[in-house]
Amino acid sequence: MKHSKVGALMTSDVVRAEYGTPFKEVARLLAEHRISGLPVVDDDERVLGVISETDLMTRQADAPGPPAQRRHFRWLGWTPGSRARRTKARARTAGQLMSSPAITVDSDATVAEAARVMARHRVERLPVVDDEERLVGIVTRRDLLQVFLRPDPEIRASVRNDVLVRALWLSPHSVDVDVHEGVVTLTGQLERRSECAMAVEMCRQTDGVIAVVDHLTHRFDDSWRQPDEPAPEAITGNWLRRL
Repeated sequence: MKHSKVGALMTSDVVRAEYGTPFKEVARLLAEHRISGLPVVDDDERVLGVISETDLMTRQADAPGPPAQRRHFRWLGWTPGSRARRTKARARTAGQLMSSPAITVDSDATVAEAARVMARHRVERLPVVDDEERLVGIVTRRDLLQVFLRPDPEIRASVRNDVLVRALWLSPHSVDVDVHEGVVTLTGQLERRSECAMAVEMCRQTDGVIAVVDHLTHRFDDSWRQPDEPAPEAITGNWLRRL
């Protein structure tokens, strides 16, 4: 099955900083380009780390306050991560300010893979790298959400061609595919129960699909068979279903 790749959704013209870029220049880049973060690269364009607005705000948040307030929060200096926080509070350059190592994604990764990385690490953007770990773009949550704007006719064609014909070797007319607002409804009868389950699951994994309504039936219940047990010859003949 074909899936949208990060390389097709990413922004290639990336605002970036170098290790020695001054603090004020980093702030200016974020404000001027109206972005909430940027990658830090070395001379070979390899990603060293990432700076977010939160990193800049750390400096302001850790600025000295009234004496009573400083006494109240003094114990925070001994919490895990406090050393990195104090370093960022005194940062003068991008290299001191950045969070490292950077969480990146390959340009040939699928949208689903990139979304999982974002969710796992709780980040809103990912630097995109090539095979040599060089920066080639950046992808944001908003970019990944574009996949859900895929038109219904395009989703229907993908289900019929990629799922039914290419993946399951079924006739394109063996199952009726209806798509409305990203919800796919499958209606028809297949040979095996396992084929119905595979068709539904593969439709769920199709780019742009919100949900799948399963109205499929089957002629043969193969759920009792062991995984390594061959199916009956009369059932496995794919050529029968392609007529």
